[in-house]
Amino acid sequence: MRGRTTAWLASRPGTFDKEVVTAIAEHVERPIIFPLSNPTEKIEAMPADLLAWTDGKVLTATGIPVDPVEYGGVRHVIGQANNALLYPGLGLGTVVAGATRLTAGMLLAAAEAVAGQVDARAPGAPLLPPVANLRASSATVAVAVVRAAVQDNVATRQPADLVQAVQDTMWQPVYGPLSEKEASP
Repeated sequence: MRGRTTAWLASRPGTFDKEVVTAIAEHVERPIIFPLSNPTEKIEAMPADLLAWTDGKVLTATGIPVDPVEYGGVRHVIGQANNALLYPGLGLGTVVAGATRLTAGMLLAAAEAVAGQVDARAPGAPLLPPVANLRASSATVAVAVVRAAVQDNVATRQPADLVQAVQDTMWQPVYGPLSEKEASP
């Protein structure tokens, strides 16, 4: 089993303790541990501890926002595993394509588009794009979903300029003035 990667998930605070994590790290080169519970007091383990217990080898993302962690001279950016990274772009791409149904190929394209926005091979790199860049991330996912819908023959529309079609379809948060006084120059 040495050299392989394994993933582990749970939902109880403190579940990923030092004894368990070090045992996992003895058997796999890069343990994948996702403490996804929130709020913070429910999290299974904090990334700083996971990094310390695995000598910096853990691949991790959390369900809460976490500041970067310094370990072994490397700044580790911790990704937030949030369904907002996938679903807005999946829905947007489905609308732009006018898809008659959602296919496994469209879901796979969305997941690959999210994953493709980071290079997790770099030391300390996050596994996921930052939630702060959600609009750009969603647009990237939507483009991939439209292409998959076309490939899967479920698209009723195939825009000539796919990127522009996605941008034109995205909701723009533009608000008018709150009162007449604010409206006048």
